[in-house]
Amino acid sequence: MSQHPLPFLFYRGGTSRGPFFNRADLPENRKQLAEVLIAVMGAGQPNNIDGIGGGTAVTTKVAMLSRSDDPNVDIDYFFAQVSVEERRVDFKPTCGNMLAGVGPAAIEMGLITAQQGETAVRVRAVNTGALIDIVIQTPNAQMRYEGTAAIDGVPGTAAPVSLMFRETVGAGTGMMLPTGQPLDVIDGVAVTCLDVAMPVVIARAETFGLTGYETAQELDDNVVFTARREKIRVQAGALMGMGDVSGSVTPKFALIAPAQQGGQASVRYFMPSRCHGTLAVTGAQCLASCLLLPGSVAEGLCSLPERGPLEIVLEHPSGQMLVSVNYYKNELGLELISAGIMRTARLLARGEVMVPALVWAH
Repeated sequence: MSQHPLPFLFYRGGTSRGPFFNRADLPENRKQLAEVLIAVMGAGQPNNIDGIGGGTAVTTKVAMLSRSDDPNVDIDYFFAQVSVEERRVDFKPTCGNMLAGVGPAAIEMGLITAQQGETAVRVRAVNTGALIDIVIQTPNAQMRYEGTAAIDGVPGTAAPVSLMFRETVGAGTGMMLPTGQPLDVIDGVAVTCLDVAMPVVIARAETFGLTGYETAQELDDNVVFTARREKIRVQAGALMGMGDVSGSVTPKFALIAPAQQGGQASVRYFMPSRCHGTLAVTGAQCLASCLLLPGSVAEGLCSLPERGPLEIVLEHPSGQMLVSVNYYKNELGLELISAGIMRTARLLARGEVMVPALVWAH
């Protein structure tokens, strides 16, 4: 029995990487879809040796695109986080870095038409319902990948991709503060359970006896911290109304500390088992919001105005990420209007990935 050929585009989106598919080419059934993606990425083995995954969480991401049935939206973006060492797919979260490739991939797939100069694409993140306005460079109505924009964590430069996020509050739980308050104490550790673009449990690094300036590898090697962090994350997930999250990649976990390099804060973001080498786009929005939120664990780290727009610089293990935030504070706390981030993307490969016939027919 021959294998099933599945057309795909392979993109670096921001500091993540993975295949982009036309949703129409994939099974509708969610269980069968998961089995197909597990086979495609080679999930269940540390090196993903029998698939095209890269052996890390940032290289086992999948984007699935389709024309939206909403007249106010151009493209629906359905995301899947495929596990590295487990045969598992999580359809709950979204990925902001991979979003950088959505506009270019939609043009390459023929789902939208490139315009002269720049092309604006309104995207709906299917997993969370968030709306994102994306602007990509299309001189002569052609997709352009080369440019002078640089992002920390990616070598060289490329054409900028502008991402403006809207309606991201309560993306995973329906509420900005799913526990009902800006500060909770779990196992003696003060945390802020915040849901902006991504549900994240945020703590001060110092409460774990850490500086917040450790490398990603140093944090991954700290088994005592890893075990304690996961225990707190699971308890926080229950408090956030997310049920048993021990088998889910959400909520994420993050550490925050005073800035060292002229930004507003130093951050370490976990996915959730390992520390991100840079910073997730969705997580950056949540962490920026934490800095703005009265009464959060980040209160006092820096002095920020009562209303935006404002640019917040977050320092991560590989450099910095700038988040442009429009907001205002009121008697209820924080009203977030929008958050913008600049990323880059590059088409790395195109072709067909082969799916074992028994998996496709399952």
